[in-house]
Amino acid sequence: MPRLRSDFFVAAHLRRLNGLTIPAVQRRRGSPEAGAIFVKVDRLDGTADLYGPAPQALFTDADSGDRRFSALVSRGTPLDVEERLAKEIRFDEDLWIVEIDDREGRHFLDLAD
Repeated sequence: MPRLRSDFFVAAHLRRLNGLTIPAVQRRRGSPEAGAIFVKVDRLDGTADLYGPAPQALFTDADSGDRRFSALVSRGTPLDVEERLAKEIRFDEDLWIVEIDDREGRHFLDLAD
């Protein structure tokens, strides 16, 4: 099964979050077809989480069309997350950034095991 385009995934994810009254915005637009997607969750308590694409080694043939994410920074400071995002942007300028503000840390992403 082909993977959903990045622009469609981000738009649908933002719509879902906003429908649940969880504030979320697209902070950076990347390549519409295949840009990597990173999600920052600001917990509004001085901590933040960052999720990025899961390594391809964690995928099976059955879920090759799915987007799975891995935690890159857990309960770090917002500065920790911003530093990691800056490194990712230097590596790949075509990435997307979605930012969520949620005290509970909800993101509704499929996480890789």
